Amino acid sequence: MLVLCGCGRDPNGSGSSKYRPLVISAIPDERVSDQEVKFEALKSYLANQLDIPVEFSISSDYGATVQRFRNSEIHLAWFGGYTGVQAREAVTGARAIAQGMVDTDFKSYLIAHQSTGLIRSEAFPGDVLREMTFTFGSPSSTSGRLMPTYFFLKETGQKPEDFFVNPVQFQQTGGHDATVRAVASGAVQLGVVSFKKYDSMVREGEIDPADAPVIWVTPGYPDYNLTVHTDLEEQFGAGFIDRLQQVLVDCEDPDVLRAFSRKKLIPASNEDFEKIASVARDLGMLR
Repeated sequence: MLVLCGCGRDPNGSGSSKYRPLVISAIPDERVSDQEVKFEALKSYLANQLDIPVEFSISSDYGATVQRFRNSEIHLAWFGGYTGVQAREAVTGARAIAQGMVDTDFKSYLIAHQSTGLIRSEAFPGDVLREMTFTFGSPSSTSGRLMPTYFFLKETGQKPEDFFVNPVQFQQTGGHDATVRAVASGAVQLGVVSFKKYDSMVREGEIDPADAPVIWVTPGYPDYNLTVHTDLEEQFGAGFIDRLQQVLVDCEDPDVLRAFSRKKLIPASNEDFEKIASVARDLGMLR
C-alpha cells in the first residue's frame, strides 16, 4: 500500500512541498531546447496525478544522463535501450517501467548522401561502402551505434571501425537529427540513425529524403524505455513505483505523451532488454 503522508498541492500545481522533487531527465537524442518544451506537460501531469513536486532537468549528453542517474540526481529517465541497461546495472533495484509499442521492435536506418548513388536494398550493401566516410550518432546510442555495430559485425564479420577505410566519426552532440543533417549536407557520406527520428524529420519537412535516402534497414530490437531509480520507494513510500508506472501507462493525453514522441506507453520490465545487455557485453561495451 502506498502511503503519502501530509500531501498537499501547492497553488502552482507542482505537487506537495513536503517532498523533495521527483526529477525527470532524458538522453539528448534531439535538440535539448525541444526537449524542455516537450517535457513540460509530462511534468505537470505527474505532479497532479501523484501530488508531488516534479522537475525536468536537461542532461548534456548520453553518458551524463547515466551518470546523473547513478548519482541519484535524477529519478525517472527516458533512456535508450543501451543507456537504460547501463543505468540499471549501476543502480541496484532500478526498474524499466514503461516503453512505447514501437520500442519493442525498433530499427536503425543506414542512410547515404545522394552523391553516392546508393538506393534502398533488402540486402546489406557490403563492400561498396568500405571507402566511404561514415558516422555513428552518440557513442552511447542504441540505434545510432550499439545495434548498428552488432548488425555490421553480423553482415561483414567486422565492426565498422575495422570495416571502413576512413576513421569512423561520432556525432557527439545534437542527437539523431545531427547525424541526419551531416549526411544530408554531404559532410559525411554514410550514417546510422533512429528510424523514428528520420521519419519524423521527413514528415515535418526538416530534410528532403532525396538528399539522404535510406539504403538499408536493420532487423528489429528493443530500445527506448522509462527507467526509475529505487530511491523513489524511500522518498515517496512503498509501492510508489508501481503507482507511477500505472499513471504513465494510463495516460492518453497527447501533449503529455509528446515528451516521448509516442501515442501510448505500455508496461516494460528489465527482462525486456536482456537482448541489448547481451549484445553490449558481447561487443565489450558493458562490463
